[in-house]
Amino acid sequence: MASPAVPDLPPLGLTGAYKLRWKRRRLLWRSLRARRQLRKAANRTAQIPNDPILCFATVRNEMGRLPFYLEHYRRAGVSHFLFVDNASTDGTAAYLAAQPDVSLWHTGASYRGSRFGVDWLTWLQIRYGHGAWCLTADADEILTYPHADSRSLRDLTRWLDQQGAASFGAMMLDMYPKGALGTQASAPGADPFETLNWFDAGGYTWEYLDKFGQVSIRGGPRKRMFFRDSPDYAPHLHKVPLVRWNRRYAYVSSSHTVLPRHLNAVFDTRLNRPTGVLLHSKFLDEIVGKSAEEKQRRQHFTHTDRYDAYYDALIAGPDLWCENSVRYEGWRQLEQLGLMTRGSWQ
Repeated sequence: MASPAVPDLPPLGLTGAYKLRWKRRRLLWRSLRARRQLRKAANRTAQIPNDPILCFATVRNEMGRLPFYLEHYRRAGVSHFLFVDNASTDGTAAYLAAQPDVSLWHTGASYRGSRFGVDWLTWLQIRYGHGAWCLTADADEILTYPHADSRSLRDLTRWLDQQGAASFGAMMLDMYPKGALGTQASAPGADPFETLNWFDAGGYTWEYLDKFGQVSIRGGPRKRMFFRDSPDYAPHLHKVPLVRWNRRYAYVSSSHTVLPRHLNAVFDTRLNRPTGVLLHSKFLDEIVGKSAEEKQRRQHFTHTDRYDAYYDALIAGPDLWCENSVRYEGWRQLEQLGLMTRGSWQ
């Protein structure tokens, strides 16, 4: 299942270009204001080397995932991590503050009010990421890419630089267990995909959206199970997680969409560039309790009332596995299924 060829970016005209330029400026201004909500906890940014690969994330109560997350991205070649902790209560903040390659900021401000953490991270990218390759990945997102078992992110970004490419796209792939959610424990710090080792290999839709010049991807178990009757509310799965950052850039919606517009052309098959997959560990056993909490907090969706039934369904602990589910084997399998491509990066 490969992405269709993306049409050439149509001209926006003076009005369209003006609107997007001012949208980007408003987003950057939001991030400048949001910096006042951040309090330094452990600032080791003076240790950032020249030409680094930086990783940015907003976290809240992710102690179970973080040891594997850090190990994975360190092994992949991340130079330094910049985290915003949003009022964790499970030891996340203390754990991160003790890591020698982590810089940490605290905030108790609204996650939803910060555009789901994007305003906070944009400020850190402006301040510390200008000119560097910046990876934006939530604690439940583990990036894999062509040759991931033998090549580092440094190898990938070096190739992208040689091609004149400033961004890299990845499809988010929901991973799930076989059996009812909440019944199969994963040890804290363990590889979550030892438990979440199934995924949907097909049933995805690809839609070109011309306003931002991107391909929108939807599908997987969340659309299949929870949004069958309202597919327009199903989560977007396309992301631009890796960008050679510039202080004038801004994410519009999480890392799904970025401005300037040309950075979104990551799934255009005519460019023959590699794409990756973000393995999504949302459905660990904690999902049942977290869904009940998040339904009350109402911090994760813009239109929260639309998702009450979704949270109720997760709290009930459904089995996402079906007869068409496929057991995960590695990046080559994902490439064979058309969920990622190595393009001309041979």
